[in-house]
Amino acid sequence: MKWYSNKGKNFDVVLSTRVRLARNLEEYPFPARLKNVEKQRVNELLKSIFLAAPCGEKLEYIEMKSFSKPQAVSLAEKHLISPEFAYDPDGRALILSENEDISIMLCEEDHARIQTILPGLALEEAYQKAAVFDKQLEENAAVAFDKRLGYLTQCPTNLGTGMRASVLLHLPALSGTAVSRLASTVARLGMTLRPAFGEGGRALGDVFQLSNQVTLGISEQAALQNLNAIALQIAEQEKQARAALLKDDAFIDKIWRSWGILTSAHMMSFREFISLFSLVRFGAAEGILEADLETLGTLLIEMQPATISADCKKNMTARERDVFRAQSVKAALE
Repeated sequence: MKWYSNKGKNFDVVLSTRVRLARNLEEYPFPARLKNVEKQRVNELLKSIFLAAPCGEKLEYIEMKSFSKPQAVSLAEKHLISPEFAYDPDGRALILSENEDISIMLCEEDHARIQTILPGLALEEAYQKAAVFDKQLEENAAVAFDKRLGYLTQCPTNLGTGMRASVLLHLPALSGTAVSRLASTVARLGMTLRPAFGEGGRALGDVFQLSNQVTLGISEQAALQNLNAIALQIAEQEKQARAALLKDDAFIDKIWRSWGILTSAHMMSFREFISLFSLVRFGAAEGILEADLETLGTLLIEMQPATISADCKKNMTARERDVFRAQSVKAALE
């Protein structure tokens, strides 16, 4: 079972938690200055180190060039790799766990990008899972580290802890001006709040990513504690705003109409799906609809365009995907 098919803490508002550690080997230049043959040597070294980590999970090493385009883009849709990593596979490899809660990009912007994803609000748990691989690397290779600056990374914005932590929030009641104000507030605290799907304006599906920005002059634990505290505050504001919306008959009607379309449509684009998903997930979280939050979470991941093509193991037109999406959603929610 994939990580996104499970339920986590504060799951009514917090969809998932992600922690990523950027690490580099002292003896090699950053990947941007490596030739493909040198990247291969780095990959082989890191493969031998990471596959021996005592993580208790089955891991697989895969060269990126072995993936089809839909498979690679699907990994990016799932936030297991970066979009750049998907579109430029030469000299790059991926270590992936069976349930996809662990992914390690080799020779992306840094030699290793160790990433863990868990359902709900689980920053400390996600960090500890990533730390297993960090420790394994420290014990078996010389890591690029400066006593004054911290971990050395190709991009200066990652210098220090080399850590990016984020939580995915479902904020249908706050979406709009309230989220814009929150984004300005958290920016002053060294964090960002931005749409997880779509660019600019209203976020598709009212799903937002809250993440830390400061990596220099702060410890990992302090950064995680700050992010956790802000996530809980935003979740509480969302719950208060939801309580007001639950008194609005017109809004409740929107929830039921969204449910009707999701369970009866013959075709459905991803943009339409995610808009309806937001209202239906709100209804399920608040007990209006008898829908399973874990099932909805699975659909959010698996109904993305490239992921549908990858799972069907064939190239599909947009129309074919839209028909498949509608039928799959209907079957899952029945």
